[in-house]
Amino acid sequence: MEALLVVDIQNDFAPSGALAVPDGDTIVPVVNQFQTLFDLVVATQDWHPEDHESFAVHHNKSPGEVIQLRGIEQILWPVHCVQHTPGADFIPSLDTARINHVLQKGINKRIDSYSGFFENDRQTATGLESYLRDLKVTDIYIVGLATDYCVKYTALDAQMLGFKTYVVEDATRGVNLNPGDVEKAIQEMKSKKIQIVQSVNLLQAAGDTGVTQA
Repeated sequence: MEALLVVDIQNDFAPSGALAVPDGDTIVPVVNQFQTLFDLVVATQDWHPEDHESFAVHHNKSPGEVIQLRGIEQILWPVHCVQHTPGADFIPSLDTARINHVLQKGINKRIDSYSGFFENDRQTATGLESYLRDLKVTDIYIVGLATDYCVKYTALDAQMLGFKTYVVEDATRGVNLNPGDVEKAIQEMKSKKIQIVQSVNLLQAAGDTGVTQA
């Protein structure tokens, strides 16, 4: 079975959000169209407590600075995607009616969680793998925000766990905290045999065959 994984398409990652991803909202129409190809759509949602330790304000530092947090390298971020706030909500234009399951991550204030599969200690599982295994998912297509963080780490973990993994490049956007970060992320994913694909080709293929991807 094939599944679509929609990563963190939330207000705080929109261009006007607290942790703005340039053009982050422009992928939504493509994602909405792409959802129609799948019987199973899963979304991840950054869902931080307000005292999350990845927030720069709690360390009297600036966003973008890097610290060691319990032995793990941690980029410090502006306050974003705080639970039960508008910033944590999905971007309003995202079609959520087709989403079968929402997995909330980054809930533990003591550790960040870029990947949809593991927290950043690389040991604590989120439950996403078991959910997908139970449904006999073999292939995962990933869209969302941001290419160089949550999309990349989710894709790397999916591939490592044995799922056949695709990233739909034109249905992602990156933070690019440092120039070239997005391209480096794409190359890193390719080096791990993750397939980098374009939505137009997949939509065209689905139309040509007259069947869905799932």
